[in-house]
Amino acid sequence: MEIAIIGAGSWGTALALLLTGKGHSVRLWSPEPDVVEDIRHNRENSKYLPGCVLSGSARATGSMGESVEGTEAVVLAVPSGAVREVAGQLSDLMTRTPLLVNAGKGLESETGLRISQVLAEVLGEAAQACVALSGPNLAVELARQVPTATVVASAEEGRAVAAQELFSSPCLRVYRSSDVAGVELGGALKNVLAIGAGISDGLGYGDNTKAALVTRGLVEMMRLGEALGAQRRTFVGLAGVGDLVATCASRLSRNLRVGLALGHGMTTEQALAEVRQVAEGVPTCKAAYALASSLGVYAPITEQLYKVLFEGKSPRDAVADLMLREPKEE
Repeated sequence: MEIAIIGAGSWGTALALLLTGKGHSVRLWSPEPDVVEDIRHNRENSKYLPGCVLSGSARATGSMGESVEGTEAVVLAVPSGAVREVAGQLSDLMTRTPLLVNAGKGLESETGLRISQVLAEVLGEAAQACVALSGPNLAVELARQVPTATVVASAEEGRAVAAQELFSSPCLRVYRSSDVAGVELGGALKNVLAIGAGISDGLGYGDNTKAALVTRGLVEMMRLGEALGAQRRTFVGLAGVGDLVATCASRLSRNLRVGLALGHGMTTEQALAEVRQVAEGVPTCKAAYALASSLGVYAPITEQLYKVLFEGKSPRDAVADLMLREPKEE
């Protein structure tokens, strides 16, 4: 099968390794000429996923048209902030409707829209049956074929089955769901909480603190998810608690590393500069806070993280305000 992967960051490259390992041909698009040249000449994406060798069935290109022409599946693996622009470039190129998979995890910062909703606005009918992929899938571990699981979701079962077959491998067990909203929101909102987990580590707090944060954060994810049309049960699955545990525990997580830097006293700008890659939890926190506020959803952790990230509040003051809230039932 000919597959286009739009986005050659660490995640897009890991998916290219997975799919070429199954015998598929992959065209990997990147807007960065140095990444394209590195893959073409060295068979490696040393900028985003060093040490992982791509086979000859993965071809890198800077041409969007070349990447999608004649493909049977298009996999989108770009940051949420770039989705609208990239989709605009795709709109005139997708003359038919191949299997379209959103492998990104985030919310559009200014609108609060999920990625599949942005795609639907820009691509119209071509994105109506978009499949969402999400789960505890750290790119480095997937590239190293460390066993894990994920979930694909679509309103059309046939497309979910097709995506399930496409990505299933000995190192990736794929489940399917019909709850697109829940799968996308789980993958997005856990990034916000991972920043909180990193702050906790940076401040020198212990496992009790992180366990409380993850547990109460999951409650917030469920509240906001239900208000946005997601199914509560999705958040106790792979796209919810599964991804939440992985992202809040692993030092491979960019969002956790941003939080760690904040806990060490850096500003948001300094923390992002240190990580040097997109940390989706930052723009998603802005979107989630706005959504919770507009919908009247109680989300105190998200609120305090927003104030730390965008208003310069001290992380220790944010923790104090969370701990000293009025007592209540669980």
